[in-house]
Amino acid sequence: HMTTGVVLIRLSAGREKSALAKIKDTKGVSHVSAVYGRWDLICDIEADDLQTMSNVVVNKLRAIPGVASTETLVTTAI
Repeated sequence: HMTTGVVLIRLSAGREKSALAKIKDTKGVSHVSAVYGRWDLICDIEADDLQTMSNVVVNKLRAIPGVASTETLVTTAI
C-alpha cells in the first residue's frame, strides 16, 4: 500500500505564489491547503514507500525557491 504523509511548509515572504504553483505541480503531492499560523501550507503527499516520500520532500519540495522550512508527518494506522 501507499505511504502517505503531511508536509507542513513555511514560505519566504514575497515568494508565496510562485512556490505554491511549483508545489502543486510536484509529483507525489496530492493536495495543498494554505493555512494561518506557524506554517503557511499543508500538503498531503503519497509515495510508493518511505524512501520515495523522503526524496519528494528533500529533493523536490525543499528545492523549490521560496520554501523556507518543512516538517513532515508520516501517517500511520492506530
